[in-house]
This record gives sequence, structure tokens and C-alpha cells, in this order.
Amino acid sequence: MKDKLLPTAAVERVIRAAGAHRVSATASEELAKLLEEYGIEVATRANRLAIHAKRTTVKGEDILEALEQME
Repeated sequence: MKDKLLPTAAVERVIRAAGAHRVSATASEELAKLLEEYGIEVATRANRLAIHAKRTTVKGEDILEALEQME
């Protein structure tokens, strides 16, 4: 099993910010998994864009472009 990147407490706060009064541990864990998978996909695409631009730094514009490509 891979290490978690997002703490479940932070994900629980996100769910609560969406209006939930109570959040189960499994709900936080499942959302954390989904967010990590999606985030890694976006970051991978953004990194490819930075490399294509001959940069080693991923910029905000790379993230936004990666998101646009995923639509």
C-alpha cells in the first residue's frame, strides 16, 4: 500500500466546508484517494508542459493548462 499524501483530517475539513455535519473515516479516506489520484494526474500533465517549455519549475499556468487539457 502506498503512503497517503493527503491527511484525512484535512480532507474531513473539506467535506465539512461542503456542508456536512458528520463525516465518517471511510468518507475522508475515499475522498483523499480520489483527490490524490486526480492531483497526481494534473501534476503529471503540468510537469510535462513545463518540460516541453524547457523549464524545471511547474508554474500555476502549467496547472491551469493541464486542467484545460483534461476537459
